[in-house]
Amino acid sequence: MADVRFLPSLADVPSPAWDALHDGRNPFVCHAFLQGLEAHGCLREDWGWTPHHATLWDGDRLVAAAPGYLKGNSHGEFVFDHAWAHAYAQHGLDYYPKWLCGVPYSPVTGPRLLAMDDDHRGALLAAIEQHAARQRLSSAHVNFLTATEDARFPDGWLPRIDVQYHWLNPGHWRDFDGFLADFDHKHRKNIRQERAKVQRAGVTFRTVHGDEAGRADLQAMFDFYRQTFHDYGNSPALTFAFLRHLASAMPRNLVMFLAEQRGQTIAGALCLRGGDTLYGRYWGAVSSVPGLHFETCYYQGIDYCLREGLTRFEPGAQGEHKIARGFLPTLVHSRHWIALPDFSEALARWCTEEAVAVRRYADTLRVHTPFKRRE
Repeated sequence: MADVRFLPSLADVPSPAWDALHDGRNPFVCHAFLQGLEAHGCLREDWGWTPHHATLWDGDRLVAAAPGYLKGNSHGEFVFDHAWAHAYAQHGLDYYPKWLCGVPYSPVTGPRLLAMDDDHRGALLAAIEQHAARQRLSSAHVNFLTATEDARFPDGWLPRIDVQYHWLNPGHWRDFDGFLADFDHKHRKNIRQERAKVQRAGVTFRTVHGDEAGRADLQAMFDFYRQTFHDYGNSPALTFAFLRHLASAMPRNLVMFLAEQRGQTIAGALCLRGGDTLYGRYWGAVSSVPGLHFETCYYQGIDYCLREGLTRFEPGAQGEHKIARGFLPTLVHSRHWIALPDFSEALARWCTEEAVAVRRYADTLRVHTPFKRRE
């Protein structure tokens, strides 16, 4: 019989054992990324993140695992359940702590139940339910799982969906001009004008991977990231030590687009590269050049995908303005196990109604695609 262990740190799992459970195409579930968050001060209990990873062992062999956290709030999750917490409070019940399977601060779809096979994946899921019940947790959640994983969840886990905006190469785009050739005239003209404004301002770009980045490049990117969070009144969770860790431990996964003007680095976008996907994560700037945000965060990434043969670009959560730039509405998934039967029943109805509204919203957005209508 497999041995279930919930671990307080990924340092307790050898990285080869963890990484043998996934195909390596999604950088966010790699041991180096997740353990790096813990080792370099990005996860703090007072911010609601306590590592509590679910693992399944056959003797000394790891056969299934899920990156997990005990959460004292819903900060940094991007699947919003504040209304659920409020409903619990109204009934004099505690919603926190809860257990979350996901990647901290990263609304990025990827594998969540890492396993040798479906049998071990099912056993891990059952173990998570049993552990949450024994610990008297209100709930367990699996955020931004793949559609394939979502389809395999049992009925007791409530499904939720949301909308993000992703770029997908249908296969015939070879360069940016080919990409724009599929746009209608208005949207094609707007993008060309946006890019031209940046060029006229004398801004040039460097694409820098982790193993190409000097300390000055990393420091500039970190300063941009930190400034953006401060501008919005938020606390930046990532540390400079973590960024340096990514550059050394995941050198070809880390991709930065750095904008320069008159010899100064004025803006940057930090991305991670997977097997066939570029993931946009953070950006910042010290200049207000017109069009700089769109060029740095979107067009440089699309150019990179076209050069490198990547088929998908996920630039982050939210933002209807992305549609006009070729990022189309895409459904993302999460699953939720609620311990109290009455709440589970009520939230199941709530999730069903939400899903109808989200699908209707996505269908409305798809009407506004910038691409030419095909007969």
